[in-house]
Amino acid sequence: MSFIESAQDMQDELVQLRHSLHTTPEVGLHLPRTQEKVLAALDGLPLEITTGTQLSSVTAVLRGGRPGPAVLLRGDMDALPVTEKNDLPYVSQIPGQMHACGHDLHTAMLAGAAHLLSARREELAGDVIFMFQPGEEGHEGAKYMIEEGVLDAAGERPIAAYGLHVTSAMFPRSMLMTRPGPLMAAADVFRVTVKGRGGHGSTPWRSLDPVQPGCEMVAALQSMVTRTFDVFDPVVVTVGSFHGGTKDNIIPDEAEFEATVRTFSKENRQLIKRRLVEVVEGIAAAHGLQVETSFGIGYPVTVNDASESEFVGRTADELFGPGRYFVAPNPIMGSEDFSYVLESVPGAFAFLGACVGDRDPETAPYNHSPLAMFDDAVLPDGAALYASLAHSRLS
Repeated sequence: MSFIESAQDMQDELVQLRHSLHTTPEVGLHLPRTQEKVLAALDGLPLEITTGTQLSSVTAVLRGGRPGPAVLLRGDMDALPVTEKNDLPYVSQIPGQMHACGHDLHTAMLAGAAHLLSARREELAGDVIFMFQPGEEGHEGAKYMIEEGVLDAAGERPIAAYGLHVTSAMFPRSMLMTRPGPLMAAADVFRVTVKGRGGHGSTPWRSLDPVQPGCEMVAALQSMVTRTFDVFDPVVVTVGSFHGGTKDNIIPDEAEFEATVRTFSKENRQLIKRRLVEVVEGIAAAHGLQVETSFGIGYPVTVNDASESEFVGRTADELFGPGRYFVAPNPIMGSEDFSYVLESVPGAFAFLGACVGDRDPETAPYNHSPLAMFDDAVLPDGAALYASLAHSRLS
């Protein structure tokens, strides 16, 4: 029986686990209920299991029937601080928390792959590391797991690592996408505090208004990006938070804003930091104001190994038949902490379409939306693909 046939026989169990995770989402590095459900799903399998100390991770090692290298499969487990607005029988029961990015599917798929590979462990010429990771959504969970030894869990570094991510939009259900080289952007945070002098809104000349120059800075940053950086080595700066003042007729002392900064090259990642500061300091000086700036360093660029990316495509064609896999023409401006794994191990990250059947992937609510929905029908596909990648790589 093929992996896809075996995974389809597990459909009910995969759906049950996914729905259970969806109803009780947990955010961040500490996911005790999620960890408990994962351990229960793995119970009885011939796995060497360890749990994290700095986070609620689960690392499971399957020893193959013959000696050989190791391969790592990763599934992230954490949810988002989003209040779900879907009408589902398994809607989130935790106010302000939701699996809006599909990590509940990743977890169920990886648990399914552990079952599939355990049933055929004698065929494996090597070991499989199953990396159940908390804290992907901005908490650097992969980095913590690497510090705690996930890459050495089998006794030696894996020869390859693979990760999957579902999408609620962008492309049709069951389609698989990746690309060689840069796949997802580095993500940093630029924080600015504009310091002025408060006063009455009717007499702005008697104050130093920080709001208007702050708005000018936001607009100028966009112009700076388009006139500084090559469009073929893209940079994106998006101000997602701006705060200043308490009432319409009060000029505040300060205004603050934060921007996400996305880049694909080390050169641009360094240059954008300098140029952002130059722009806001120049505008502040022109208005007689001061600014304080800081950077939060986020995830590095997610870079797929070219041969491993091609291997994912070949494996998908063998598993699903032709027509289900395509190579993305351009990288994606989102970011991923699987990038930390790929900095140490050659591998590939891929996207699996999970748009629900009655929605248009061009207009459907995308990942992170309170209305994002993911189709359970792709659960066997993901589990089978995880298992096939490890099995084929160790054959």
